[in-house]
Amino acid sequence: MSYPGWLIKEINMPEAQLPLVIAGPTLRHCDSDNFTLWYVSSEPMNELSLTLALKHHSETSALVFKESLSTNQVHALRLGEHAWQYIIHINRAQLLPANEAISYRLDDSLHGAIFTGIEALNYPENATPEFVIKPDIDTMLHGSCRNAHHHSGDALVAADTRLQQNLSVEARPALMMLSGDQVYVDDVAGPMIYAIGEVIKLLGLPQEKFDHAALPGSESISYHPAALYRRHKNLLPRTQYPAKTPITHWYKNHPIFTSSIAENHLVSLGEVIAFYLLSWSPELWEKVDIPKEVVGLSAANTKRWEREWIHLLEFKSGLAQVRRLMAHLPTYMIFDDHDITDDWNLTAKWEEAAYGHAFSKRIIGNALIGYAIFQGIGNAPAKFTPEIAPLLNDFFTVQDETKHDQLIDTLLRFEHWHYTLNTSPKLVVLDTRTNRWRSESNLAKPSGLMDWEALMELQQELVGQSKVIIVSAAPMFGVKLIETMQRAATMLGGSLLIDAENWMAHPGTANTLLSIFQHRKTPEQFVILSGDVHYSFSYDIHIRFRKGGPQIYQITCSGIKNQFPEKLLPIFDKLNGWLYGHFSPLNFFTKRKRMNIRGRRPNGERSRRLVNRSGIGLVRFGPNGAPTQISVLHADMTETHFNKPSRKHRDSQVQAEESSR
Repeated sequence: MSYPGWLIKEINMPEAQLPLVIAGPTLRHCDSDNFTLWYVSSEPMNELSLTLALKHHSETSALVFKESLSTNQVHALRLGEHAWQYIIHINRAQLLPANEAISYRLDDSLHGAIFTGIEALNYPENATPEFVIKPDIDTMLHGSCRNAHHHSGDALVAADTRLQQNLSVEARPALMMLSGDQVYVDDVAGPMIYAIGEVIKLLGLPQEKFDHAALPGSESISYHPAALYRRHKNLLPRTQYPAKTPITHWYKNHPIFTSSIAENHLVSLGEVIAFYLLSWSPELWEKVDIPKEVVGLSAANTKRWEREWIHLLEFKSGLAQVRRLMAHLPTYMIFDDHDITDDWNLTAKWEEAAYGHAFSKRIIGNALIGYAIFQGIGNAPAKFTPEIAPLLNDFFTVQDETKHDQLIDTLLRFEHWHYTLNTSPKLVVLDTRTNRWRSESNLAKPSGLMDWEALMELQQELVGQSKVIIVSAAPMFGVKLIETMQRAATMLGGSLLIDAENWMAHPGTANTLLSIFQHRKTPEQFVILSGDVHYSFSYDIHIRFRKGGPQIYQITCSGIKNQFPEKLLPIFDKLNGWLYGHFSPLNFFTKRKRMNIRGRRPNGERSRRLVNRSGIGLVRFGPNGAPTQISVLHADMTETHFNKPSRKHRDSQVQAEESSR
């Protein structure tokens, strides 16, 4: 398949002067022994003269650290002709004091103070960005699912506004945890794809050759509006196999790029790089002029373009605040499927098809490269130094197809995307995408989110801990009605159709996970932070017929800029309450029958447990690790509070259990 010549004709773009910093600065892994800073510049730094200064933010402004940085403290990648990524990582025992405001400044001999020219980077009355190290997590922000063109507001903007209202050390969150789908590479708006094409030219981002594709390489991709919304037909690889079920003729599993809205699924590495920069950089948007009215689209896609154009304009308007938030608050991330592609590794059959096709493997690999350089390294820089960093340096220095494939193969084999933070409570971030427990009975059935070895490693992380925070992209304890529907779809062969992906979908994973919670050495306080589902809820959980712990809290906040279909979720909420309410006997026919699960009521409402509004989670912790406040901060600055069940209810609950003994 080839495109007409007029579609691949380059769009002339006037020369634009780029600012020095085009994305960032963003604080990443920061604790008492580590300082990690990420940014992207349009010009190279003089790495031999980079100087970092960290100061107490006080009247005396005493120096905490000031040194010229060595080459092993600066990880630089030339992403394009006019794009250099820098990750500054300082590792030293007792580097930073706890519970004190610390300002930071980066200089080099070519540009002086690198961040001084960034507009609206600092909060009022502050000359430089600042942050606080909190080894004891008293408050934290968490969320997932930030879709740039969704009609809902961006909750990260609200988080920045809230932080500005009270910058005291006591009021600051200890960190922000983004638990998946920070970008949607499989669901990209038409105007965003147009902007990506402009940024690729503006920054001189890399081009590549394709194998077994409709086009010879990325240079042949058209970004003219008339070529958009058609990639799933003209460019994306497509493998089909019939589902051996009664619905064979109605539904066929498509194990590659299964998203129903993959018309503009990203393909090349240059597109992924541009997309990440546009997701976080207000400056690049000022250099791109996206037309509101276009020709060459169908009537439906013309309306879609106009609608997406408006939503992206709103998204762009908040990016300066998003950057300010991430420059002042240590931020951690982990992937979920949309960071790579919908249904990533959902079934063994999907893996077989996706990685067995050269072009689909390249597309997935490009997204994984993007995750590694923009998200993964900053979480735990030391994990990437031995194996991944040299390959990245080699590839971005001199790019060729052999190095490209070698880098992708290495990333697909990499087993250290998960990480822990030495905080109190200990924070354990799970990789639920790459260590799957594949179905032994049918390769088309959903894989377990973690295999036995990964779960045993998780158990070892928990031994000796009295309190712990677990970050799992998908809720460990979800809405049972929806999980039941997913199971029914799986039995009919439609696991990819309904995203049949939950912790209870695979018997081995489910039973092992529940055994961990019931183990006698398990922590007394378990807080599970999740996202993924595009709605928010909170459960209080304990083991039936057991006195004492553990006490488990499932806290789900999703999405930061996304929502579940508005008309559908209230129906699911009511049906789930009727069928799987706290006292329903149907609970004893589920895998979690030994768990006593009680949903918290948002703002005390009687008939609702699920909240379908974009927002970011805010959790406060007591000294024992139990949450004292579970809230969602919405884009309009309103809050939803998930209130603890009343004492009256808890007493009746205990009486019911004792009588059943």
